[in-house]
Formats: sequence, C-alpha cells, structure tokens
Amino acid sequence: MTFDGWPAEALDFYEHLEADNSKTFWQSHKDRYEQAVREPMERLLDELEPEFGPGRIFRPNRDVRFSADKSPYKTHIGAYLAAGGYVQLSADGLACGNGLYRLAPDQLDRYRSAVAEDVSGAELERVADRVRRAGPEVVGRDSLKSAPRGYPKDHPRIELLRHKGLIAWQEWAPEPWLGTRAAYERITGFLRASQPLKDWLDGHVGPSELPDR
Repeated sequence: MTFDGWPAEALDFYEHLEADNSKTFWQSHKDRYEQAVREPMERLLDELEPEFGPGRIFRPNRDVRFSADKSPYKTHIGAYLAAGGYVQLSADGLACGNGLYRLAPDQLDRYRSAVAEDVSGAELERVADRVRRAGPEVVGRDSLKSAPRGYPKDHPRIELLRHKGLIAWQEWAPEPWLGTRAAYERITGFLRASQPLKDWLDGHVGPSELPDR
C-alpha cells in the first residue's frame, strides 16, 4: 500500500500517552498504535527501501534500567534506514535526522583529524552550508565547552572540532499535510538534501572498528 502520511489519530495517541504513560493505557490502546502509528511507518519504509535501503522500527518500550524516569513507553515512533537517515513521529509532529549521532572513540579520532585537515575540513564547511541552504539544520552533539585535547583553541574550525557527533536535523510541527502524500515528499526531500553530509562522514569517518561492548 502507498504511504499517505499519518492520520490525526496518531498524534492523538501520543498526546494521550504523554498524559498517561502506563501499561494500562498502552494495552487498551494498542490497536490504535498499530493501525494509526506503526502501519503507516511500515508503508513508508517499504517505499523508501529502493532508494535508502531497508528500515527498522525501534521498539516502543523504553530502557529504564539506568534512568530515573521509569515511564515504560517512548512518546514517539522512530525508524532507522540502512543507508542512513532517521524518521520520527510524535505529538510534536515529524522530525528527520541523518549523520552520526554519537561517535565511538575511533570514529571521533578520525572525525577530528579530518576536520582539522585543511582540505577535508574546508570541504565539511562547504557541505554543511549546502545542507543548511536546502533546509535542514546541521548540529553537533555532546559538544565540548573547550578545545579537545591536542587542538588549539584558536583553530579556524574549533566549533566543529568540539562536537562528539554531527547530524542534519529538521522538524515540522503538526499540520494537515502530515496526513497526506506530502509527508513522503518532506521526508525524501530531507534525506536527499542531507546526503552530502552523510557522504562526507562515510568517506572521512566511517563505521566504528571497535568490538561491540
């Protein structure tokens, strides 16, 4: 089936889940989650697969083992694409991301070396500007307050060097188009616009080579 956005019931579901994040609420409204939230996401991933690779929907349960917040369920649905890209729906609307959210230690070393180097660092600046002009933000994650060890504080790309993750990100507030085919166009538009950043990260950082913990 064709993906034609999410119905208003999907946003209503998450608004109510935010107010009553309980197993009782979830079990009594699970059919609404499956029909209004998960099934449209599955149709979206099926349509995206030829261009962006297969997708995987993250489980709705939160990992509360090390969290002070023991709410059992996530208040959004998120999916990851094998070729890069993340799609999220919540009561706040639609959001998309692409890049490397959290760099492993070996990735961080390669990232900083590439940012510090004149040619590849200048290329990243041009790529980030290109992505921003297309609409998405380019934002750092877990950024240091000062220069990383071994790098001068007055480096011309010190802001980029401070980041421990780098992604393109875009959000859209709930609007009637979210329940139409226009949602697909927004998502694919973001993924294509953010691809240059993903390409730079793939070429200069790549996957972590450290063993899984």
